[in-house]
Amino acid sequence: MKYYSTNNHKHQVGLSEAVIKGLAPDNGLYMPERIPVLPNDLIEKMSEMSFREIGYAVIGALFSEDLTEKQIHELVDHTLSFDAPIVEVEEDVYSLELFHGPTLAFKDVGARFCSKLMSMLVEDKSKTLRVLVATSGDTGSAVANGFLGVPGVEVIILFPRGKVSKLQEKQFTTLGQNITALEVEGVFDDCQTLVKQAFLDRELNEKLMLTSANSINIARWIPQSLYYFYAFSRLPKMSKKVAFAVPSGNFGNIGAGILAQQMGLPIAQFVAATNVNKVVPEYLHGSPFKAMPSIPTVSNSMDVGNPSNFPRLLALYEGDEKRLRENVKGYFYTDEQTVEGIQAIQPKGYILDPHGAVGYLGLKDYMAENPGYVGVFLETAHPGKFRDVVEEALGEKLVLPERLAVFLQGEKQVIPMGKGFDEFKGFLEGLD
Repeated sequence: MKYYSTNNHKHQVGLSEAVIKGLAPDNGLYMPERIPVLPNDLIEKMSEMSFREIGYAVIGALFSEDLTEKQIHELVDHTLSFDAPIVEVEEDVYSLELFHGPTLAFKDVGARFCSKLMSMLVEDKSKTLRVLVATSGDTGSAVANGFLGVPGVEVIILFPRGKVSKLQEKQFTTLGQNITALEVEGVFDDCQTLVKQAFLDRELNEKLMLTSANSINIARWIPQSLYYFYAFSRLPKMSKKVAFAVPSGNFGNIGAGILAQQMGLPIAQFVAATNVNKVVPEYLHGSPFKAMPSIPTVSNSMDVGNPSNFPRLLALYEGDEKRLRENVKGYFYTDEQTVEGIQAIQPKGYILDPHGAVGYLGLKDYMAENPGYVGVFLETAHPGKFRDVVEEALGEKLVLPERLAVFLQGEKQVIPMGKGFDEFKGFLEGLD
C-alpha cells in the first residue's frame, strides 16, 4: 500500500516512511492510496467477534500488503488490551466508553498502536528515534505511557503552560526515563506549530531521526477506526439509522470514524461537536474554513483553533465539500452549556467528563432535529481526569480510580520553553 500527501497526490511513499516521517515534506498528511471495503457479511458477523478479532480483520485489510499476519496479530493484541464498552444512558442514546486503557483516555488506542508499529518499522536500531508530540491534554499522557521505556525511542512532549488539567499534566511530566516534557509559554496551536516546523527543517532532519505521534501520523490516526466497528457491532439489532457524535479538537477521531464508514460500516451520520473553538462547525454550516486563535475552555483537549486533520476530512471526500457537509453536521457549546450537560445526565446515573458532555449535547441536538436515529456519543476520557470541573458541576467529590490517583504522587519535571522556533531548534540540536 502506498500513502500520498494531502498536498500532492503524486508524492507517494510506503508504510515505513509514512509512519517514521509522520508528516510529508510538503507539510501534507499521509493518506492511504485506496480504502479497502469489507464484505457486508463480515460486518454482520462482527457482533459474534471479539474486539481483537474485529481488529485483526480491519487492520488486516489495511496493512496486509506490508505486515505479516503474525505482525498484525501482535500489533492488535498490544493495542486492544482493554475493553471499550457501550453503555445505554437513555433510550436510543449510548456512550462509547473509551477510557478503560492505561491513561483512561481514547488516545490509548492510537498511542499503543503507534509505539508498537514504529518499533516494528524502524530499520536503523543504532539511531535514536525522537518522537515529537504537541498536546492539549490526553495525547501527551497516552503517548508518554505508550512509549515509556521503549528502547531506542525518546519522546518530547510540548504542552501549553497552565492550559492542561493538573491530572493530565501529572500523567506525562512525572515519568522521567525516555520522556521529556517542554512547558511552552503559549497555547496548543503554538506547540503544534513548533512540531511541524521541526519536521520541515532540513538541518534538523539531517541530524536527527524525528517523527510524530500526534494524530497527523497515520499510525495514531488509523487504529481509532477500530472502536467504531466494535461499538456498532455491540448495538442492539434495530431498524433505526445510527449516528455517531464525536467531541472534536484536531478532528483525527472523527476522521477515523469516516474511514470506518468508507470501509463499509453503515454509519448514517456523524456529528462533530466542539467547544467555542468552532472553526469546523462554522465551516460545516457553510462558512469558509478559517483558522482562529484557540480559546481556553473547560474541555481543554478540544482547544484547537487550527485543526491539523481538516485536510484529511477533505481527502476522505476527495475534496467534495458538499458531501462532507452532508455527512458531518457541526455543533458547538459554551462552557456553561457543557456544565449543564454534565448536570443533565447525572440524574440518569451517569457521570460525563467535559468532552463527553459536548459530544452528548451534539448528539441530543442532532437527534431532536432528525428523529428516527439511535445515537452513540464518544466518552473520550474518565471524568476523574477533569476532576475540578466535574466536581464543581455536580457539587460532589469524585472517587479517582487507582490508576489515576497514583499519578498525583509523582513529581513534575519540565523544561520551560518559549514559543519561538529558534529556541526549540536549539534544544533539539543539543540532544545529539
